[in-house]
Amino acid sequence: MSGYGHGDDERTFAALPPARGAAFTRTWWGRAWLKALEDTALDGQQLKAGRRHARAGAVGAVSVRPGRITAVVKDRDGTAHRSDVLVREFSEEEWERLLDLAVDSAGHIAALLDREMPPHLVEDAAAAGLDLLPGIGDLDPECGCEAWDHCPHTAALCYQVARLIDEDPFVLLLMRGRGERTLLDQLQSRSASRAARVDRGVDGPSGADVPEGGGGMPGVSAEEAYAEGFLLPPLPAPPAVPDGPGRSPSLDTETEPAPGIDPVALEFLASDAAVRAHRMLVLALGASGERLTASQESQGSHASHGSHASHGSPLTVTQDAVRLAADSPAPWIAARLAAGSGRTRAEMDLATRAWRFGGAAALAVLEEEWAPDAEALVRASARLLEAWEDDERPALRRAGARWTAMGAEAQLRLGKDGRWWPYLKSGARWSPAGPADRDPATALATALAAGVGSAEGGSTGGGG
Repeated sequence: MSGYGHGDDERTFAALPPARGAAFTRTWWGRAWLKALEDTALDGQQLKAGRRHARAGAVGAVSVRPGRITAVVKDRDGTAHRSDVLVREFSEEEWERLLDLAVDSAGHIAALLDREMPPHLVEDAAAAGLDLLPGIGDLDPECGCEAWDHCPHTAALCYQVARLIDEDPFVLLLMRGRGERTLLDQLQSRSASRAARVDRGVDGPSGADVPEGGGGMPGVSAEEAYAEGFLLPPLPAPPAVPDGPGRSPSLDTETEPAPGIDPVALEFLASDAAVRAHRMLVLALGASGERLTASQESQGSHASHGSHASHGSPLTVTQDAVRLAADSPAPWIAARLAAGSGRTRAEMDLATRAWRFGGAAALAVLEEEWAPDAEALVRASARLLEAWEDDERPALRRAGARWTAMGAEAQLRLGKDGRWWPYLKSGARWSPAGPADRDPATALATALAAGVGSAEGGSTGGGG
């Protein structure tokens, strides 16, 4: 609904199309307006005729100004009548009281800005002797047809205005004497003045004294505001998932960078941030029930690899260095990350290989040694016994959480989550050979199938 007119003290609304459906209003304040009409009119037949006029689109442009609404209403034969309905304006003193009530609660102003009439404001105003909504006898008709009571023309005008205030309660406030722009300016000024006084400890909400050291903006608590559902607009629909992450801006300019700043490294970090943000968005929208494409599911799965350490805690600096190196195609970036995380280049190569197989959990299995307790060892031994038939079971030698296959350059490493990780020996070092598996036989087969020639050099500090 849009209004046009002659400034803040008058708004003119174009003629509305014919009304469809049974009800003219959908809000409680729109229904209160119509109830005032129905309680005031003496002739129910005139109201029914007016409702038919309004539903047929016989009401022309509606002018709203303080104390009066006006429109030209046509009969079925085309005869036009100027119709007015008068509404009592508030006095200056009444407006002062109403403004004080409105600024006492930030929720009142928020609701009005959302084109809602807050019930608490209406109740508080009524308690203070101010009736925002009209009651019996408050809608005083004047019509060119010279009827002394509500005629079909003034009734039609009231029905049409009900549709206007349904969409914008500021229309009703204009009838009471204040236009939207003026009212909001006065509320803003009064709120700022009230806040300044509270900050100085002069007064609190509704003029109450503020204890020494107290202050802050008057209003309602967040808990109270959220409890009042009418104060909150509906949430927007979730955005569509972009096809891919955005591209980082080029930092290769003619301007000399500051000492210690590497533009290429910054571009790499910006690109990494964009990729991670896109993956997080894919996961977030997927969790909300949106169907993901196969490629988005793949990206989301990759994002979950190592976004947190195996225990759910955020990545450490050394873990994040491996994550960055695993995603970087530039050898110089991996070399800088290795040096920054206290690893040799060979150790970083092993770490990134493990990361690609399973993120932070795989990196922990590579670089951390742990000793399973008695209960974990019992469960591991049971899994090993179940994995092979008696005549197929390989000979395994255990050291801590590592089981090395005798006569083969293969090893099983038990993670703290109970999964088995395949490893191959290359020279004197062990290298990750594949992703983890709950079945130790499958993990060992993965290690053997990978082949000794595929293992890369590196050191974990662990042996068989």
